[in-house]
Amino acid sequence: MKKNDFSRILILASFAIFMVSPAVSTAETVTLKYSNFFPPTHIQSKLAESWGQEVEKRTEGRVKVEYYPGGSLLKLKQTYDGVVDGIADVGLSGLAYTLGRFPEMTAMDLPFGFPSGVVATKVANDVYNKLQPKEFSDTKIMYFHGHGPGYIHTREKTVTKLEDLKGLRIRSTGMSADIVTALGGTPVAMGMSDAYQSLQKGVVDGTANPIEANQGWKLGEVTKCVVRCNEVSYTTTFFVTMNKDKWAAIDGKDQQVIEQINKEWADKHGEAWDSSDRDGLAFFTERGNTVIDLEPQEAERWKQAVAPVIDKYAAELKTKNIDGDAVVKTIRDSMKVNM
Repeated sequence: MKKNDFSRILILASFAIFMVSPAVSTAETVTLKYSNFFPPTHIQSKLAESWGQEVEKRTEGRVKVEYYPGGSLLKLKQTYDGVVDGIADVGLSGLAYTLGRFPEMTAMDLPFGFPSGVVATKVANDVYNKLQPKEFSDTKIMYFHGHGPGYIHTREKTVTKLEDLKGLRIRSTGMSADIVTALGGTPVAMGMSDAYQSLQKGVVDGTANPIEANQGWKLGEVTKCVVRCNEVSYTTTFFVTMNKDKWAAIDGKDQQVIEQINKEWADKHGEAWDSSDRDGLAFFTERGNTVIDLEPQEAERWKQAVAPVIDKYAAELKTKNIDGDAVVKTIRDSMKVNM
């Protein structure tokens, strides 16, 4: 056989092998920058980080996630706009920290009496899917989650009735400030990162937060009493959202993978809120702190006191051309199904 013939045979053989080999993807790897305000040791931060790890795993590395916890990329109130502008590609923040920006979904934070993080999370996602509010239209929502029942904790004073709250300065955010006002307290707008020091120094007399924060943010070290009243308990609804252009850059099959992960991780967040509530309660009581469960008649007084907060908010939505009554009904109906 001539040398030239042998070379041609090798070339043809190589071409044949290439033709029968699986197609090699030419899609570029998409890298997502994920901003989160929770400190890296917080369970909600760890879950956000694990979401990114799961995305990388199930997309076989086609989508990678760089994680920035503790507000290291974007501060809490800057998160949503930062995602819109592409400073971060994915962001986790709370409706309470963007008050007025998302009026329809913020109704979730009203005192509907949420009994758990699991219920709050299911209701939040259900309500969003049913209402499809336009207020999030400039990003791609991944999912929502909500903490367990929010209660009032006090630094020194034991609270057993409405009158005990009169004049107390209570750290609060978003809708919880209106709840504090309705109950006779004085709301003090303040993020969680400032709560410990403010309680320690007596800048505030108490704080509105879920029980998990007693351990997660160490607030059980600087408070002595918590009033558990599920009749007026609220949640803070958190959202995870993605830049629309970045979402569009992800291959369709990987988008489907991420959508499935979103459903799973929403449930994980809700369950984690409840497990951390149990840990937070243990952390609180082990320090000799007091847990007050109101008598039924007193709890009803609290419920009647905050009822106008819901009615007022529904009326305010109407001024924004949103059917506030329908929003409230959607939340209540979803709670009945998911309780």
